[in-house]
Amino acid sequence: MESLAGAEFAPQTTYLNTASSGLMPARAVAAMKAALDDAAAGGPVADAAFEAVEQSRASYARLVGVPARQVAAGSSVAVYAGMIATSLPPGAEVLVADGDFSSLVNPFAVRGDLKLRIVPLEEIAEAVRPGTALVAVSAVQSADGRIADLAAIREAARTHGARTLVDTSQAVGWFPVRAAEADYTVCVSYKWQLCPRGVAFLTVPEDLGELTPVFAGWVAGEKPWDSCYGPVAELAHSARRFDESPSMYSYVAARHSLALLEEVGIEAIAAHDRALADRFRTGLAELGHRPVDAPGSAIVSVPGLGDAAARLAEANVAVSARAGNLRAAFHLYNTPADVDRLLAALSG
Repeated sequence: MESLAGAEFAPQTTYLNTASSGLMPARAVAAMKAALDDAAAGGPVADAAFEAVEQSRASYARLVGVPARQVAAGSSVAVYAGMIATSLPPGAEVLVADGDFSSLVNPFAVRGDLKLRIVPLEEIAEAVRPGTALVAVSAVQSADGRIADLAAIREAARTHGARTLVDTSQAVGWFPVRAAEADYTVCVSYKWQLCPRGVAFLTVPEDLGELTPVFAGWVAGEKPWDSCYGPVAELAHSARRFDESPSMYSYVAARHSLALLEEVGIEAIAAHDRALADRFRTGLAELGHRPVDAPGSAIVSVPGLGDAAARLAEANVAVSARAGNLRAAFHLYNTPADVDRLLAALSG
């Protein structure tokens, strides 16, 4: 990993904030710059961009273990959560975890005519009941790195006839995700997948689910260039019917970022990231601090230290403050020396 870090990444700080935004690899940055230069010169950027969307879709599909036809390409978790929210009938019960990320939760809250039930993350599975229409939960919690018991949630949902929506934004890229085990997954890619903002994916079942593509534009047509005017006569026969018009330059870069993850391998990245997180947890214990209990997570959240984030930034150590806690996140470009610098800065 250290040789990769040197070849693809050159942070000017001790960067431990991937849970907020990941670093783009050099190959992705170069592709994005070249596309911008080409656009400025009047080149055919759109053709390359739409090709990049399809390559990114295929790469992401391989990362999460579903066929590419079950993957929609967009730019936002909130947009896709909102689309799923519109598919529910009035009065439907949606079960979510207390403190989960707003982009996942709020689209259901603002409907006004849904029953939003909020329970602690650890109680999600046992809280599913007859009449629950949808369980929406993040695989890994943004605020503190806790990992949801997705197997138990899936089993409870199936028992009671509920669908599941899993936000994998804090997971894909370091945490093995099998998207087919949920009815729907949503994911932004500017964190652990090392893409620029403007890239997000939705996965749907083989039958494409019971969703209405309420924001479908011309790109959602089976033949997009024949769908530019008036109602789209024929929606795509795949999850592409749920595509948003792409952020072109972002996808030009994304194909290279996703390819890098495939080259390195999620299992190898997971082992690397978890080892660094555990090194930090051990060091915290020696300093007398106890992080939020999140075994196996690449995210470590420390209660009572949120105010230290600004001081650490002055020491060129980039972390974040979330929910009053200090949050550090460890990814493939980080090294044991990064962890040690963070601990030294905290002890100082």
